[in-house]
Amino acid sequence: MSTCTPARERRPRVPAQVYLLAAVIFCLGTSEFMIAGILEPLSADLAVSIPQAGLLITGFAVGMIVGAPAMTLLTLTLPRRATMIITIVGFAALHILAALSPDYGLLMATRVLSAFACGGFWAVAAVHTTRISPAAVQGRALANLVGGLTVANLVGVPMGTWIGTQFGWRATFWAVALVTALAAVLITVTIRPDATIRPDTDSHDTDAEPSGDAPHAAEAKPGLRTLLRAELAAFKGPRIWLALSTTALFQASVFASFSYFSPLLTRVAGLSPELVPAVLAAFGIGAFVGVVVGGRLADRNVFGNIIGSLAALAISLGALWLCAENGVLAIIMIVLIGASGFSIAGALNTRVFQIATDAPTLAASVNTSAFNVGNALGPALGGWVIAAGLGFRAPIIVAIGLALAALIIVAVAIRVETRVLPKDRSVLRPR
Repeated sequence: MSTCTPARERRPRVPAQVYLLAAVIFCLGTSEFMIAGILEPLSADLAVSIPQAGLLITGFAVGMIVGAPAMTLLTLTLPRRATMIITIVGFAALHILAALSPDYGLLMATRVLSAFACGGFWAVAAVHTTRISPAAVQGRALANLVGGLTVANLVGVPMGTWIGTQFGWRATFWAVALVTALAAVLITVTIRPDATIRPDTDSHDTDAEPSGDAPHAAEAKPGLRTLLRAELAAFKGPRIWLALSTTALFQASVFASFSYFSPLLTRVAGLSPELVPAVLAAFGIGAFVGVVVGGRLADRNVFGNIIGSLAALAISLGALWLCAENGVLAIIMIVLIGASGFSIAGALNTRVFQIATDAPTLAASVNTSAFNVGNALGPALGGWVIAAGLGFRAPIIVAIGLALAALIIVAVAIRVETRVLPKDRSVLRPR
Protein backbone atom coordinates (compact mmCIF):
# COMPACT_ATOMS: atom_id res chain seq x y z
CA MET A 1 0.00 0.00 0.00
CA SER A 2 2.74 2.41 0.89
CA THR A 3 4.46 1.97 -2.46
CA CYS A 4 1.43 3.10 -4.49
CA THR A 5 0.81 6.49 -2.90
CA PRO A 6 4.24 8.05 -3.62
CA ALA A 7 4.01 6.94 -7.26
CA ARG A 8 0.73 8.75 -7.61
CA GLU A 9 2.13 11.83 -5.91
CA ARG A 10 5.09 11.95 -8.30
CA ARG A 11 2.89 11.82 -11.38
CA PRO A 12 3.41 15.13 -13.24
CA ARG A 13 0.41 17.42 -13.41
CA VAL A 14 -0.41 20.73 -15.04
CA PRO A 15 -0.02 23.40 -12.31
CA ALA A 16 -3.18 25.17 -11.13
CA GLN A 17 -1.76 28.58 -12.10
CA VAL A 18 -1.92 27.58 -15.76
CA TYR A 19 -5.71 27.44 -15.55
CA LEU A 20 -5.82 30.95 -14.08
CA LEU A 21 -3.65 32.22 -16.92
CA ALA A 22 -5.95 30.42 -19.36
CA ALA A 23 -8.87 32.33 -17.84
CA VAL A 24 -7.09 35.59 -18.63
CA ILE A 25 -6.39 34.34 -22.16
CA PHE A 26 -10.14 33.74 -22.39
CA CYS A 27 -10.70 37.49 -21.92
CA LEU A 28 -8.01 38.39 -24.43
CA GLY A 29 -9.24 35.82 -26.94
CA THR A 30 -12.83 36.99 -26.66
CA SER A 31 -11.71 40.49 -27.56
CA GLU A 32 -9.56 39.29 -30.44
CA PHE A 33 -12.22 37.10 -32.03
CA MET A 34 -15.46 38.94 -31.15
CA ILE A 35 -15.25 41.33 -34.12
CA ALA A 36 -16.09 38.40 -36.41
CA GLY A 37 -19.45 38.03 -34.63
CA ILE A 38 -20.41 41.72 -34.66
CA LEU A 39 -19.15 42.68 -38.13
CA GLU A 40 -22.57 43.53 -39.51
CA PRO A 41 -23.97 45.74 -36.69
CA LEU A 42 -20.57 47.43 -36.25
CA SER A 43 -20.18 48.19 -39.96
CA ALA A 44 -23.74 49.53 -40.14
CA ASP A 45 -23.30 51.80 -37.09
CA LEU A 46 -19.95 53.22 -38.22
CA ALA A 47 -21.00 53.43 -41.90
CA VAL A 48 -18.15 51.25 -43.21
CA SER A 49 -18.18 48.16 -45.44
CA ILE A 50 -17.93 44.63 -44.04
CA PRO A 51 -14.39 44.14 -45.46
CA GLN A 52 -13.38 47.45 -43.86
CA ALA A 53 -14.86 46.37 -40.53
CA GLY A 54 -12.98 43.08 -40.94
CA LEU A 55 -9.76 45.11 -41.00
CA LEU A 56 -10.31 45.72 -37.27
CA ILE A 57 -9.27 42.07 -36.88
CA THR A 58 -6.22 42.76 -39.01
CA GLY A 59 -5.44 45.90 -36.99
CA PHE A 60 -5.47 43.92 -33.75
CA ALA A 61 -3.23 41.31 -35.33
CA VAL A 62 -0.76 43.95 -36.56
CA GLY A 63 -0.65 45.38 -33.04
CA MET A 64 0.18 41.91 -31.73
CA ILE A 65 2.92 41.44 -34.34
CA VAL A 66 4.71 44.58 -33.21
CA GLY A 67 3.50 44.66 -29.63
CA ALA A 68 4.51 41.20 -28.43
CA PRO A 69 8.28 41.60 -29.01
CA ALA A 70 8.19 45.33 -28.18
CA MET A 71 6.49 44.75 -24.84
CA THR A 72 8.90 41.89 -24.15
CA LEU A 73 11.88 44.19 -24.62
CA LEU A 74 10.30 46.94 -22.52
CA THR A 75 9.52 44.58 -19.64
CA LEU A 76 12.48 42.20 -19.94
CA THR A 77 13.83 43.14 -16.50
CA LEU A 78 10.45 43.54 -14.78
CA PRO A 79 8.85 40.87 -12.58
CA ARG A 80 6.51 38.56 -14.48
CA ARG A 81 3.64 39.23 -12.07
CA ALA A 82 3.95 43.00 -12.45
CA THR A 83 4.13 42.70 -16.23
CA MET A 84 0.98 40.61 -16.38
CA ILE A 85 -0.96 42.97 -14.11
CA ILE A 86 0.12 46.10 -16.01
CA THR A 87 -0.75 44.67 -19.40
CA ILE A 88 -4.23 43.41 -18.51
CA VAL A 89 -5.18 46.60 -16.64
CA GLY A 90 -4.17 48.57 -19.74
CA PHE A 91 -6.15 46.13 -21.87
CA ALA A 92 -9.31 46.76 -19.82
CA ALA A 93 -8.87 50.54 -19.97
CA LEU A 94 -8.49 50.49 -23.75
CA HIS A 95 -11.74 48.56 -24.10
CA ILE A 96 -13.55 51.26 -22.18
CA LEU A 97 -12.16 53.79 -24.64
CA ALA A 98 -13.23 51.54 -27.54
CA ALA A 99 -16.78 51.42 -26.19
CA LEU A 100 -16.80 55.24 -26.21
CA SER A 101 -15.23 55.61 -29.68
CA PRO A 102 -17.23 58.00 -31.89
CA ASP A 103 -15.71 56.82 -35.18
CA TYR A 104 -13.88 54.03 -36.98
CA GLY A 105 -10.44 55.67 -36.72
CA LEU A 106 -10.38 55.84 -32.93
CA LEU A 107 -11.79 52.33 -32.66
CA MET A 108 -8.99 51.04 -34.88
CA ALA A 109 -6.43 52.83 -32.70
CA THR A 110 -7.79 51.17 -29.55
CA ARG A 111 -7.65 47.77 -31.25
CA VAL A 112 -4.00 48.19 -32.16
CA LEU A 113 -3.02 49.43 -28.67
CA SER A 114 -5.06 46.67 -27.01
CA ALA A 115 -3.07 44.20 -29.05
CA PHE A 116 0.17 45.61 -27.62
CA ALA A 117 -1.10 44.83 -24.12
CA CYS A 118 -2.38 41.44 -25.23
CA GLY A 119 0.95 40.52 -26.82
CA GLY A 120 2.86 41.49 -23.70
CA PHE A 121 0.71 39.27 -21.51
CA TRP A 122 0.79 36.33 -23.93
CA ALA A 123 4.59 36.19 -24.07
CA VAL A 124 5.05 36.32 -20.30
CA ALA A 125 2.23 33.87 -19.63
CA ALA A 126 3.66 31.34 -22.11
CA VAL A 127 7.12 31.50 -20.54
CA HIS A 128 5.65 31.29 -17.05
CA THR A 129 3.67 28.22 -18.08
CA THR A 130 6.75 26.39 -19.34
CA ARG A 131 8.73 27.29 -16.23
CA ILE A 132 6.20 26.02 -13.70
CA SER A 133 5.16 22.92 -15.67
CA PRO A 134 6.97 19.55 -15.54
CA ALA A 135 8.65 18.69 -18.82
CA ALA A 136 6.43 15.63 -19.34
CA VAL A 137 3.28 17.78 -19.52
CA GLN A 138 4.55 20.97 -21.15
CA GLY A 139 2.66 20.28 -24.38
CA ARG A 140 -0.51 19.72 -22.38
CA ALA A 141 0.12 22.82 -20.25
CA LEU A 142 0.61 25.03 -23.29
CA ALA A 143 -2.47 23.49 -24.88
CA ASN A 144 -4.43 24.31 -21.72
CA LEU A 145 -3.17 27.89 -21.91
CA VAL A 146 -4.37 28.10 -25.50
CA GLY A 147 -7.54 26.43 -24.22
CA GLY A 148 -8.52 29.86 -22.97
CA LEU A 149 -8.93 30.78 -26.63
CA THR A 150 -11.17 27.79 -27.28
CA VAL A 151 -13.39 28.71 -24.34
CA ALA A 152 -13.44 32.24 -25.75
CA ASN A 153 -14.79 30.81 -28.98
CA LEU A 154 -17.17 28.51 -27.09
CA VAL A 155 -18.55 31.06 -24.63
CA GLY A 156 -16.99 34.51 -25.06
CA VAL A 157 -17.51 35.13 -28.77
CA PRO A 158 -21.09 33.81 -28.93
CA MET A 159 -21.96 35.75 -25.78
CA GLY A 160 -20.28 38.86 -27.19
CA THR A 161 -22.18 38.36 -30.44
CA TRP A 162 -25.46 38.04 -28.56
CA ILE A 163 -24.72 41.13 -26.45
CA GLY A 164 -23.76 43.05 -29.58
CA THR A 165 -26.94 42.13 -31.44
CA GLN A 166 -29.20 42.76 -28.44
CA PHE A 167 -27.63 45.87 -26.90
CA GLY A 168 -25.31 47.22 -29.59
CA TRP A 169 -21.71 46.39 -30.41
CA ARG A 170 -20.43 48.90 -27.82
CA ALA A 171 -21.94 46.81 -25.03
CA THR A 172 -19.66 43.96 -26.08
CA PHE A 173 -16.60 46.12 -25.41
CA TRP A 174 -17.97 47.15 -22.01
CA ALA A 175 -18.46 43.49 -21.09
CA VAL A 176 -14.87 42.58 -22.06
CA ALA A 177 -13.52 45.51 -20.05
CA LEU A 178 -15.40 44.37 -16.95
CA VAL A 179 -14.34 40.71 -17.18
CA THR A 180 -10.71 41.63 -17.90
CA ALA A 181 -10.59 43.92 -14.87
CA LEU A 182 -11.80 41.01 -12.75
CA ALA A 183 -9.04 38.83 -14.22
CA ALA A 184 -6.46 41.44 -13.21
CA VAL A 185 -7.71 41.23 -9.62
CA LEU A 186 -7.40 37.43 -9.66
CA ILE A 187 -3.83 37.60 -10.95
CA THR A 188 -2.93 40.14 -8.25
CA VAL A 189 -4.39 38.00 -5.48
CA THR A 190 -3.29 34.57 -6.67
CA ILE A 191 0.29 34.94 -7.98
CA ARG A 192 2.60 35.79 -5.10
CA PRO A 193 5.34 38.46 -5.50
CA ASP A 194 8.06 36.54 -3.65
CA ALA A 195 9.42 34.10 -6.25
CA THR A 196 13.14 33.42 -6.36
CA ILE A 197 13.37 31.27 -9.50
CA ARG A 198 14.02 33.19 -12.67
CA PRO A 199 12.36 32.05 -15.90
CA ASP A 200 15.36 32.03 -18.21
CA THR A 201 17.95 30.45 -15.96
CA ASP A 202 16.17 28.11 -13.57
CA SER A 203 16.96 24.42 -13.40
CA HIS A 204 13.45 23.33 -14.30
CA ASP A 205 12.65 22.08 -10.84
CA THR A 206 9.35 20.48 -11.74
CA ASP A 207 8.34 20.00 -8.12
CA ALA A 208 8.41 23.71 -7.42
CA GLU A 209 5.74 26.14 -8.56
CA PRO A 210 7.20 29.65 -8.84
CA SER A 211 4.82 32.44 -8.05
CA GLY A 212 5.59 34.36 -11.21
CA ASP A 213 7.20 37.56 -9.92
CA ALA A 214 10.74 36.76 -10.99
CA PRO A 215 12.22 39.24 -13.48
CA HIS A 216 12.69 38.23 -17.12
CA ALA A 217 16.39 38.30 -16.46
CA ALA A 218 19.32 36.21 -15.36
CA GLU A 219 19.86 35.56 -11.65
CA ALA A 220 22.69 38.04 -11.29
CA LYS A 221 20.65 40.74 -12.98
CA PRO A 222 22.88 41.31 -16.01
CA GLY A 223 22.46 44.32 -18.24
CA LEU A 224 19.86 44.54 -20.96
CA ARG A 225 22.53 44.02 -23.64
CA THR A 226 23.55 40.69 -22.12
CA LEU A 227 19.94 39.58 -21.84
CA LEU A 228 19.23 40.49 -25.46
CA ARG A 229 22.32 38.63 -26.65
CA ALA A 230 21.11 35.48 -24.93
CA GLU A 231 17.57 35.85 -26.25
CA LEU A 232 18.65 36.59 -29.84
CA ALA A 233 20.81 33.46 -29.92
CA ALA A 234 17.64 31.41 -30.40
CA PHE A 235 17.11 33.03 -33.81
CA LYS A 236 20.29 31.66 -35.38
CA GLY A 237 19.77 29.07 -38.07
CA PRO A 238 16.67 28.05 -40.03
CA ARG A 239 14.86 25.95 -37.39
CA ILE A 240 13.16 28.79 -35.52
CA TRP A 241 12.20 30.58 -38.73
CA LEU A 242 10.60 27.45 -40.17
CA ALA A 243 8.65 26.99 -36.93
CA LEU A 244 7.48 30.62 -37.00
CA SER A 245 6.53 30.37 -40.69
CA THR A 246 4.42 27.31 -39.96
CA THR A 247 2.64 29.18 -37.18
CA ALA A 248 1.93 32.20 -39.38
CA LEU A 249 0.62 30.22 -42.36
CA PHE A 250 -1.55 27.96 -40.22
CA GLN A 251 -3.12 30.89 -38.39
CA ALA A 252 -3.68 32.77 -41.63
CA SER A 253 -5.54 29.74 -42.95
CA VAL A 254 -7.87 29.61 -39.94
CA PHE A 255 -8.59 33.33 -39.89
CA ALA A 256 -9.07 33.73 -43.63
CA SER A 257 -12.16 31.58 -43.21
CA PHE A 258 -13.24 32.23 -39.60
CA SER A 259 -13.34 36.01 -39.99
CA TYR A 260 -16.11 35.74 -42.59
CA PHE A 261 -18.15 32.85 -41.18
CA SER A 262 -20.95 35.27 -40.21
CA PRO A 263 -21.72 36.54 -43.75
CA LEU A 264 -21.03 33.06 -45.15
CA LEU A 265 -23.73 31.60 -42.91
CA THR A 266 -26.29 34.34 -43.49
CA ARG A 267 -25.72 35.17 -47.17
CA VAL A 268 -24.61 31.80 -48.61
CA ALA A 269 -26.07 29.14 -46.32
CA GLY A 270 -29.21 31.22 -45.77
CA LEU A 271 -29.26 30.95 -41.97
CA SER A 272 -30.91 33.54 -39.76
CA PRO A 273 -28.51 36.07 -38.15
CA GLU A 274 -29.88 34.97 -34.76
CA LEU A 275 -28.34 31.53 -35.32
CA VAL A 276 -24.81 32.85 -35.89
CA PRO A 277 -23.89 32.98 -32.16
CA ALA A 278 -24.94 29.32 -31.80
CA VAL A 279 -22.80 28.31 -34.77
CA LEU A 280 -19.82 30.19 -33.36
CA ALA A 281 -20.41 28.34 -30.08
CA ALA A 282 -20.37 25.07 -32.02
CA PHE A 283 -17.06 26.15 -33.56
CA GLY A 284 -15.81 26.72 -30.02
CA ILE A 285 -16.87 23.22 -28.98
CA GLY A 286 -14.88 21.80 -31.86
CA ALA A 287 -11.92 23.96 -30.90
CA PHE A 288 -12.10 22.79 -27.28
CA VAL A 289 -12.04 19.15 -28.35
CA GLY A 290 -9.14 19.90 -30.68
CA VAL A 291 -7.07 21.53 -27.93
CA VAL A 292 -7.64 18.66 -25.50
CA VAL A 293 -6.75 15.97 -28.02
CA GLY A 294 -3.96 17.95 -29.67
CA GLY A 295 -2.23 18.74 -26.38
CA ARG A 296 -1.90 15.05 -25.56
CA LEU A 297 -0.70 14.24 -29.07
CA ALA A 298 1.91 17.02 -28.87
CA ASP A 299 3.42 15.39 -25.77
CA ARG A 300 3.90 12.22 -27.83
CA ASN A 301 5.01 13.54 -31.23
CA VAL A 302 5.15 17.22 -32.10
CA PHE A 303 5.58 16.94 -35.86
CA GLY A 304 3.02 14.17 -36.12
CA ASN A 305 0.50 16.44 -34.38
CA ILE A 306 1.34 19.37 -36.68
CA ILE A 307 1.08 17.37 -39.92
CA GLY A 308 -2.16 15.64 -38.92
CA SER A 309 -3.79 18.90 -37.84
CA LEU A 310 -2.87 20.77 -41.01
CA ALA A 311 -4.07 17.94 -43.24
CA ALA A 312 -7.37 17.72 -41.33
CA LEU A 313 -7.79 21.50 -41.57
CA ALA A 314 -7.31 21.52 -45.34
CA ILE A 315 -9.80 18.67 -45.80
CA SER A 316 -12.40 20.32 -43.54
CA LEU A 317 -12.07 23.61 -45.40
CA GLY A 318 -12.49 21.84 -48.74
CA ALA A 319 -15.65 20.17 -47.48
CA LEU A 320 -17.02 23.52 -46.26
CA TRP A 321 -16.45 25.06 -49.68
CA LEU A 322 -18.34 22.22 -51.33
CA CYS A 323 -21.37 22.31 -49.00
CA ALA A 324 -21.50 26.00 -48.00
CA GLU A 325 -25.02 26.42 -49.40
CA ASN A 326 -26.38 23.67 -47.13
CA GLY A 327 -26.85 25.16 -43.66
CA VAL A 328 -26.65 21.90 -41.69
CA LEU A 329 -23.57 20.59 -43.50
CA ALA A 330 -21.89 23.99 -43.28
CA ILE A 331 -22.31 23.99 -39.50
CA ILE A 332 -20.81 20.49 -39.25
CA MET A 333 -17.82 21.52 -41.34
CA ILE A 334 -17.29 24.65 -39.24
CA VAL A 335 -17.15 22.48 -36.10
CA LEU A 336 -14.56 20.24 -37.77
CA ILE A 337 -12.52 23.29 -38.79
CA GLY A 338 -12.51 24.39 -35.14
CA ALA A 339 -11.34 20.95 -33.98
CA SER A 340 -8.61 20.53 -36.59
CA GLY A 341 -7.44 24.14 -36.39
CA PHE A 342 -7.00 24.33 -32.63
CA SER A 343 -5.55 20.82 -32.27
CA ILE A 344 -2.23 22.19 -33.51
CA ALA A 345 -1.81 25.04 -31.01
CA GLY A 346 0.03 23.16 -28.27
CA ALA A 347 2.45 21.59 -30.73
CA LEU A 348 3.34 24.92 -32.38
CA ASN A 349 4.14 26.50 -29.02
CA THR A 350 6.03 23.43 -27.81
CA ARG A 351 8.15 23.44 -30.97
CA VAL A 352 9.35 26.99 -30.33
CA PHE A 353 10.27 26.20 -26.73
CA GLN A 354 12.18 23.11 -27.92
CA ILE A 355 14.35 25.31 -30.10
CA ALA A 356 14.73 28.22 -27.64
CA THR A 357 15.17 26.22 -24.42
CA ASP A 358 17.66 28.49 -22.67
CA ALA A 359 16.29 31.92 -23.52
CA PRO A 360 12.64 31.60 -24.50
CA THR A 361 11.13 34.97 -23.60
CA LEU A 362 11.74 36.81 -26.88
CA ALA A 363 11.13 33.62 -28.86
CA ALA A 364 7.75 33.22 -27.17
CA SER A 365 6.82 36.80 -28.00
CA VAL A 366 7.91 36.43 -31.62
CA ASN A 367 5.88 33.22 -31.87
CA THR A 368 2.91 35.24 -30.62
CA SER A 369 3.73 37.72 -33.39
CA ALA A 370 3.81 34.85 -35.89
CA PHE A 371 0.32 33.79 -34.83
CA ASN A 372 -0.79 37.34 -35.45
CA VAL A 373 0.94 37.63 -38.78
CA GLY A 374 -1.55 34.95 -39.68
CA ASN A 375 -4.35 36.84 -37.93
CA ALA A 376 -3.53 39.89 -40.04
CA LEU A 377 -2.86 38.12 -43.31
CA GLY A 378 -5.87 35.80 -43.24
CA PRO A 379 -8.66 38.41 -42.80
CA ALA A 380 -6.89 40.78 -45.22
CA LEU A 381 -6.72 38.13 -47.96
CA GLY A 382 -10.25 36.96 -47.21
CA GLY A 383 -11.57 40.53 -47.38
CA TRP A 384 -9.62 41.17 -50.57
CA VAL A 385 -11.21 38.30 -52.48
CA ILE A 386 -14.65 39.34 -51.24
CA ALA A 387 -14.03 42.95 -52.30
CA ALA A 388 -12.87 41.64 -55.70
CA GLY A 389 -16.36 40.28 -56.22
CA LEU A 390 -15.51 36.58 -55.83
CA GLY A 391 -18.18 35.99 -53.20
CA PHE A 392 -18.28 34.94 -49.55
CA ARG A 393 -17.04 31.40 -50.31
CA ALA A 394 -13.80 32.70 -51.83
CA PRO A 395 -11.99 33.12 -48.47
CA ILE A 396 -12.26 29.35 -48.00
CA ILE A 397 -10.14 28.77 -51.11
CA VAL A 398 -7.57 31.20 -49.73
CA ALA A 399 -7.59 29.29 -46.44
CA ILE A 400 -6.99 25.94 -48.18
CA GLY A 401 -4.01 27.35 -50.06
CA LEU A 402 -2.48 28.69 -46.85
CA ALA A 403 -2.91 25.35 -45.05
CA LEU A 404 -1.19 23.51 -47.90
CA ALA A 405 1.65 26.06 -47.85
CA ALA A 406 2.08 25.40 -44.13
CA LEU A 407 2.36 21.66 -44.84
CA ILE A 408 5.15 22.34 -47.32
CA ILE A 409 7.04 24.37 -44.69
CA VAL A 410 6.65 21.52 -42.19
CA ALA A 411 8.11 19.07 -44.70
CA VAL A 412 11.15 21.35 -45.09
CA ALA A 413 11.44 21.67 -41.30
CA ILE A 414 11.51 17.90 -40.82
CA ARG A 415 14.23 17.62 -43.46
CA VAL A 416 16.28 20.30 -41.68
CA GLU A 417 15.84 18.55 -38.33
CA THR A 418 17.10 15.22 -39.64
CA ARG A 419 20.07 16.96 -41.25
CA VAL A 420 20.99 19.18 -38.27
CA LEU A 421 20.44 16.56 -35.59
CA PRO A 422 20.69 13.24 -37.45
CA LYS A 423 21.48 11.20 -34.33
CA ASP A 424 18.89 12.77 -32.05
CA ARG A 425 15.52 11.36 -33.12
CA SER A 426 13.93 12.79 -29.97
CA VAL A 427 13.77 16.12 -31.80
CA LEU A 428 10.43 14.93 -33.13
CA ARG A 429 9.13 14.82 -29.57
CA PRO A 430 9.00 17.30 -26.68
CA ARG A 431 12.02 17.34 -24.41
